[in-house]
Amino acid sequence: METKNYSSDSGFILLGLSSNPQLQKPLFAIFLIMYLVTVVGNVLIILAIHSDPRLHTPMYFFLSNLSFMDICFTTVTVPKMLVNLLSETKAISFVGCLVQMYFFMACGNTDSYLLASMAIDRLVAICHPFHYNRVMNPRRCLLMLLGSCTISHLHSLLRVLLMSHLSFCASHVIKHFFCDTQPVLKLSCSDTSSSQIVVMTETLAVIATPFLCILFSYLRIIITVLRIPSAAGKWKAFSTCSSHLTVVALTYGSVIYVYFRPLSMYSVVKDRVATVMYTVVTPMLNPFIYSLRNKDMKRGLRKLRDRIHS
Repeated sequence: METKNYSSDSGFILLGLSSNPQLQKPLFAIFLIMYLVTVVGNVLIILAIHSDPRLHTPMYFFLSNLSFMDICFTTVTVPKMLVNLLSETKAISFVGCLVQMYFFMACGNTDSYLLASMAIDRLVAICHPFHYNRVMNPRRCLLMLLGSCTISHLHSLLRVLLMSHLSFCASHVIKHFFCDTQPVLKLSCSDTSSSQIVVMTETLAVIATPFLCILFSYLRIIITVLRIPSAAGKWKAFSTCSSHLTVVALTYGSVIYVYFRPLSMYSVVKDRVATVMYTVVTPMLNPFIYSLRNKDMKRGLRKLRDRIHS
């Protein structure tokens, strides 16, 4: 009996966050608002940084690129999810699924490396302030950005090439709101053991590298700050890192939960919630986290507002 390969014939069906018809429109309204807030908030951060010369520093250079990447990251998944919430078919082609998977991983990994770059920036600013301008010069910052993008896209390309060689001959319903690696692997009738080993090993290397870089940077920062004699000096040093640490905790907490477990422990409902956290909620909160507790960003946003109103 010939096995039908759904991947090449009819693509996949994205089940979404809920199959309850009564929840489709409320979910559409909620995620549309969240997506618009994400885009508007991050665009304002980018405009504020580029319009204020005092914000033309390495930290805000990385922040503006992080905001741009957050817009791309949510745009990869949320618009398709919104369309599917109002559609009866909820279909996505096999090629479309691979393209979405590629850009999702590329943007997500670039986010991680940008967070690591920001941690290095804080490390140099606090631990080596007299060498800051020489170490974090524009050329080096640009190389760090290009390196982040290059590594992330190569990682995504490898993952997508592995996925493209799998056969899907059982169910073609993805129990998720986008084409993520784990739910797609669950549908394959191929032997995915080797793919899982490569994916886990390669993911560990790509995701753990920036995470360990962040941990090392903050360990050095904590040691340096504890040597500062005054409490006010310690608080001032730590306050420059609080926003970045909050974003790191939100991002890596959910990413580690979703991706660093065996496929056999995959849980549809729990993983959906965790994935929504880092794909939708965190990019939406980033502009608020970086602006509400940052005097320089507040000043830049006020300057942007005055320029718009004038």
